[in-house]
Amino acid sequence: MSEPDTGRVECTSGHTYAQEPRAVIWQGCRYAVSAVVGRWRTPEGPAFRVQTEQGQLIDVQYREVEDLWTIRLLGDHDL
Repeated sequence: MSEPDTGRVECTSGHTYAQEPRAVIWQGCRYAVSAVVGRWRTPEGPAFRVQTEQGQLIDVQYREVEDLWTIRLLGDHDL
């Protein structure tokens, strides 16, 4: 598992921001999301576990007060 890092997340938004991630931009690469496999709310804001089209699992969390996304790549042992 990697440590959380900052990046960008493209997401759909309706009545609130960050309703569903569509792509994760991290370290200069864009990873399209094929599925949202989990979602929860933390005190800082919404969080998601997504699977990319390449099969990578990534946790993303939006920190509302900071207007910042954190990204953590997951390995097989994190499931």
